[in-house]
Formats: sequence, structure tokens, C-alpha cells
Amino acid sequence: MDESALPEVVAAIDLGSNSFHMIVARLDEGRIQVLDRIKEMVRLRGGLDEDGNLDPEVWQRAIDCLSRFGQRVSAIPRGGVRAVGTNTLRNMRQSDAFLREAERALGHPVSIIAGQEEARLIYLGVAHSLAEPGGRRLVVDIGGGSTEAIIGEKFSPVRKESMEMGCVSMSQRFFADGKYSKKRWQKAELAARLEIKPFQDEYDKTNWDMAVGSSGSIRAAAAVIQELGYCQFGITREGLEGIRDRILKAGTEQALKLPGLVDERKPVFAGGMVILLALFKTLGIDRMLVSDGSLREGLLYELAGRLEHEDIHETTVRNLQQRFGIRDKQADRVAAMAQGLYQQVADDFTQNADAEMLLNWAARLHEIGFFISHSGYHRHGAYLLENMDMPGFSRREQRILATLVGAQRKKLGAQRFELIPEFLRDEVKLLVILLRLAILLHRDRTDDDNPLPRLSRKGRILKLRFPAGWLQQHPLTDADLAMEKNRLRQAGFKLKIRSAEKATAPAI
Repeated sequence: MDESALPEVVAAIDLGSNSFHMIVARLDEGRIQVLDRIKEMVRLRGGLDEDGNLDPEVWQRAIDCLSRFGQRVSAIPRGGVRAVGTNTLRNMRQSDAFLREAERALGHPVSIIAGQEEARLIYLGVAHSLAEPGGRRLVVDIGGGSTEAIIGEKFSPVRKESMEMGCVSMSQRFFADGKYSKKRWQKAELAARLEIKPFQDEYDKTNWDMAVGSSGSIRAAAAVIQELGYCQFGITREGLEGIRDRILKAGTEQALKLPGLVDERKPVFAGGMVILLALFKTLGIDRMLVSDGSLREGLLYELAGRLEHEDIHETTVRNLQQRFGIRDKQADRVAAMAQGLYQQVADDFTQNADAEMLLNWAARLHEIGFFISHSGYHRHGAYLLENMDMPGFSRREQRILATLVGAQRKKLGAQRFELIPEFLRDEVKLLVILLRLAILLHRDRTDDDNPLPRLSRKGRILKLRFPAGWLQQHPLTDADLAMEKNRLRQAGFKLKIRSAEKATAPAI
């Protein structure tokens, strides 16, 4: 999307484990003016069984919510809406099927982000919401299925962790029947502290200047603490212990009555308080400020940066090239050739709007596995891209990148594409072929002008036409193409090689 076409209005949608949230905002010279906020308590996590299957009623409730959100953002052009799913969708067995239905209901792409990416976006949202960016801060967000803890300075996180515990999952595990007791609370708090313990040394109070909390559980705690008169702002340990004592005295969810606590929060309130008190005790937190910013606001600022050509994806790719010593000249040659081939068949990519960018990033990172070993470098590269922390990238994007890099050489078997959603497999296979051809055409790794062959496609038949005489002058490339024809044939594709009567192809 070029700058002249930037949408005036954008939206960010958070498909959380407890609630779905949407913010619609206007971009005004780098500033964000919120126009609308919509929240629905979907309770997605509550519908997930032990095997990762989502209850059909909850599934439909989520889709109906996204249909309503879709009406509000129907006028926003593609690229102006960022929608992400978090912990529950990460653990859902049929997440790909759910995403397809969710995207149809919303009318915009929906992606699942990893815990580390969720933490980064939360920090970005919180940092932008604070009046003063100075000092090192600890940011905590308690979601329905996970808890994120981030240490950062100004707008940059320096350490991120995502823990597998949230207000919904903790409530389901220890207070599912709505009954509270001292023994249950102690077991729940011990479980929470065990989740925090591996990060205690890096996250204790000697490593940050102030603690800031976000999310519904933390805002609910602050509201109750202020109503009870423990402090005028924020959250204190004394206030949390007072809440705990009142929860245990009530004995049941039905009997629990706390000033400032809304009814819709009650079923998951105890689980959230267990986690928060465990964090205070384990990390030595005395007081926590409360931020209005969170994941949704982080998505908006990320989206604003991307539309202004400050894409975090690009920053991540450049950092990886530098970190893993990727030779930029060769990466740029392959990327340029891949783009030239892509543009000739661009109309064949209807399911993935980011196909060209994904091909470009894969081309620039295709040799990342050399950092580990030259032998099997494509497999090493695929493993790195599948599993490393890549700010800005969704799980699906990382999986596609890993598939492109892992399938750049050797046989092109069906097993390479097993982790790609079925509706995207044909397009990802075509991207793999384009990347393989681009690498093959620059095997000599020199700055010699290589022609961009003319490429056409009809179904599973691809035709490459080279300038007259060029292949005869480059017998190694001619031999490589013959081998590639055999490999593609085994994968169900037919590659035809032709020479033009006269050289007309541009050099790449």
C-alpha cells in the first residue's frame, strides 16, 4: 500500500481467550485518534477441551461476534485492519479451519501470533500509553490463557516471556465449580509461582524501575482496590492480599460481592488474582501502575508504522541477515530474480495477499542455515525460521517462510507442505518453485547480468523462455534446469524450457 493510498481509518482486533476487542481509529500525521471501541465477552478459552477441540456453540459465538465486527470495518480497505488471535487459538486443534471461517465473517485477514510476539505488541501498546517513556519498566499482562511479562526501555522491549497461565485457565483448573478455599488458593498460587520461577532472577525488582500492568484482570483489581480504599491509584500487595481474604471469606463465586467488580468478570476474577499476587510475591513488586494501553493499541501503532513504510517485518529480516552473516549481494540477486518471476504470474495468487513479500523475505533469508552448517543448510534454515522469535511475523507467516527455505533444494515431496493450511498449499508450492528457479539462475554467485526469463503458467505447467543462445553459453545452468525439470515432474509439475529467436529478456 503506497503512502498516497493510506486509509484514513484503521482498526485493530484482538481475539483474546476471554474477550474479543476491537478499536477503530483515525491516523492523523502519526497520531492515533480512537473513534470506536467494541468489546464482547466470547469466553473462547472456556469452550476448549483438554484435546484442543472448541465447543461448537462457542465456535459459533465467536464467528457471530466477528460478523458484527466485520460490519463496522467493512468500509476499511484491505491492509487497514489487523486482527490477531492469541493463546486459545494457539492451542486450538482446528485453528486453520477456524481462521478461514473467521476471515470470511470479518472480511479481513486473521492471524495467530506466538507468545513472544504477543508480548512485544503488548509492550508497544503500553509504552505509547504512558506519559513519560523514560526509565526501565516491567510490563505485565494477564490474559485468559497466558500471562506476558516484558522488561523494556522507552518503546523497545529488551526481554519478553509468555507463561502458560491466564485468568480463565487458572480459574478452570482450581475454581471450576465456583468454590474457594484456602487450600485451593495455596495450590493455585504455588502453580503460578512455579510458572514464574524460571524467570525470577531476570525479572525481579533489581532489573526495572517501575511496574505497569494492563489487561482486564489488572484493571479489575485496581478498581476493586481503589473502592476498598487501599490506595488512590494503581495496585499494591496489601490491596491484593485484601482481595484474596475477601474471596476466601465469600467461599463461592455466587456469594462474592466486591465493590468495583462487574458481574461478567466474576467467573475468572479469582484466577487472575492468584496470578497477580504470585507475580507480586515472586518478583518483589510493591506497587503496580495500570495502563490503558495493551495488545490492541500495540497493533494500532504497529499498523500505523507498517502503513508509513516502517514495517517491523523488514526490520526483522534485516536484523536476521546481519545476525546470521547472510551475504547480502547474493540474497539481493536471488530476491530480485524471484520478484521478476513472481510479477509474471502474480494473478495466480488470490489466497495470500502477502505472497510477494513472503517470497522476497524467503529469498533474502534462504541461506540462513549456513550459520549452522553448509551440509543440509536448507533444513537448518527451515528449523530456525519455524522456531525463532521473529518480531512482526505471525505463526502462519513463519511457517510459510520455513517451508519456502526448507524446500529450496532436493526433492519436492508432499510432506514438505503438511503444516501449510490446505487452501494455501498450491500457492505456497508455486512460491517454492519461483524461489528454486531464482536460486538456480544465480548459482554462479557473480554480478554477471543474468536474463529474467519469460515465465507463463497454465495449471501445473510452467514455461520458461530464455534469450536465443543464452542457455548454450551457460551449460551448467542448462544442466541444472534439466535436473529441476525431473524434480518438478516427480512433484506433479511440468517445466518447459524454450529459447527465443532473439534476446529480449531484461537482465536481473
